[in-house]
Amino acid sequence: MSENILSLTLEHLMLVSLAVLAASLIAIPTAIWSQRNPRAGNLILKFTDIIQTIPSLALFGLLLPLPLIGGIGAKLAIFVLFLYALLPILRNTLLGLNGISEEIRESAIALGMTPAEVLREIEVPLAAPSIITGLRIATVTTIGTATVAAAIGAGGLGVLLYRGLATVETELLLAGALPAAALAILADQLFQWIEDKLSTSPQPR
Repeated sequence: MSENILSLTLEHLMLVSLAVLAASLIAIPTAIWSQRNPRAGNLILKFTDIIQTIPSLALFGLLLPLPLIGGIGAKLAIFVLFLYALLPILRNTLLGLNGISEEIRESAIALGMTPAEVLREIEVPLAAPSIITGLRIATVTTIGTATVAAAIGAGGLGVLLYRGLATVETELLLAGALPAAALAILADQLFQWIEDKLSTSPQPR
């Protein structure tokens, strides 16, 4: 049993890590672009909001027959988890960027910094705590949502939960639920520690 739990925990971590990484690579640059193009950015936010309203099982079912991303297994699970992880990262990155006063940007440009330098040396460092908050929320919620991925054969700790429900075995339910809860708590604490470090570090002037 313990080896099976470890194997399923590693599968769970893989699903979550790939989904959140992919969401970060898309959401953070999109948020930067959206901050400079508010009208289009609002449309993107509305789209990600709509995704959040769709129950995970329903979204799995809707996308299952689609070519390329559909089908049984981890590929579809990672794609769906990626979609759910977009909103918190996108929204919090935008919050961080919009919280920077225009005076700071104008001062940096007046000092001769290019837009790319302003982004790299001023905006991203100042928005970093908010970005980390988005990553924290996305990771913790994705750990929970990933348990549903077992319904389409993607593995993870949800396998034990579904088996426990089918056989009404408390031991199996706990074997799936407790490691998932532990992963969520560890991820939350890790990102909170990073966020605190960034919040207390010297800010660019």
